[in-house]
Amino acid sequence: MKKLFLMLAVAMMTASVSAQKTAVTANKAGDNWYLGINAGVGTPMSKFSYETVGDNKAGFFKGITPEFGIRLGKNLTTVFGLALDVDAYFGNGTKGIYGMGKSMVGSKTFVNMTNFDLMTTWNLSNAFAGYKGEPRAFEIIALVGGGYTRDWARKEGGINAKAAIDFAFNFGSAKQWQFYIEPSAIFTRGWANPFRKGETAFDGKKLGGVLSVKAGFNYKFGTSNGTHNFKVEELRDPAEIDALNAKINELRSDVDAKNGQLNAANATINDLKKKLADCEARPTQIVEEKKETTLQPIVIFRQGKSTIDAAQYASVEMVAKYMKNHPEAKVLVKGYASPEGPAELNQKLSEARATSVANALIKRYKISKDRITTQGLGATSEISEENDFNRVAMFVDTTK
Repeated sequence: MKKLFLMLAVAMMTASVSAQKTAVTANKAGDNWYLGINAGVGTPMSKFSYETVGDNKAGFFKGITPEFGIRLGKNLTTVFGLALDVDAYFGNGTKGIYGMGKSMVGSKTFVNMTNFDLMTTWNLSNAFAGYKGEPRAFEIIALVGGGYTRDWARKEGGINAKAAIDFAFNFGSAKQWQFYIEPSAIFTRGWANPFRKGETAFDGKKLGGVLSVKAGFNYKFGTSNGTHNFKVEELRDPAEIDALNAKINELRSDVDAKNGQLNAANATINDLKKKLADCEARPTQIVEEKKETTLQPIVIFRQGKSTIDAAQYASVEMVAKYMKNHPEAKVLVKGYASPEGPAELNQKLSEARATSVANALIKRYKISKDRITTQGLGATSEISEENDFNRVAMFVDTTK
């Protein structure tokens, strides 16, 4: 029997390794726990007599007793897990010589016998067909393990071995619930077999124990991956990873180039800051702006003419007198034309009027040529609203 269990465990482990080609999220200590309850009936595997007067015998399907169990488990992988089972057997309602309820072992206590078992669980569906990201609607799970059996009536106990198989149905919005039907066999050893008085199981002669069938519900608690079960890792294709690495290297090169440009820009900024600081450190130079003073006399010309009328020499003479009284004075003669006619002609006419007045100052009134400058400003309508008063020459003192 030990060899059979060992061979079964090796076969399941091999299947588990071959099935785990799909990577799943890490199984943390608090992940993939479940808690459940179950109930059913158990029956002896063979005939035996319990301690009563007369021919009181029990056997297969004779002395069936109800049972109730609690299971706490954790799935360590999508195939392998551990579970702690606590099963209790109760009286079956028949009458003994003491008028109390009896179980298949002849006990008169309410709880006749309790099994405490540590089980290994093997999800055969995942082991042989792989895990697709969530539990299947229907799965087959094998359980193998053992523990301690306590006969409360006899006040005896000993080790046991248990094997079971679950036909499980997963349901719920996140497959968090599991309903299963479980046939199982429990064998005892190391103490008087309560199902076969005076004999022991595994004695090489007869194999005693209990066969049971029960149904139960498990609730799977939430996990750190946001579900109630294992979650498949999203693995990337190596070609995609290579492409992403190439893109990362390209972006790094771009960053290096941008860093070079940024360093150059920072160097330019620092250089400009230095030049600005040098400029700010220099003494301030005050530049005096020359002010022009317009003298009051003006020379008026006839339309289209640049010669000075006799009556207009009085204005020229006044300016000449001013310049003689102020030997340092310099004068700019500005010539204008009225807006009539072509602009080109008006420009030439304004220049000729300024030159005519300057020549009068130089030749008639003996003013030095280097004290006089001329400027023809073309046509204007800004001096006066009357065109006659826009055909003029004006004097500006540029000394200061």
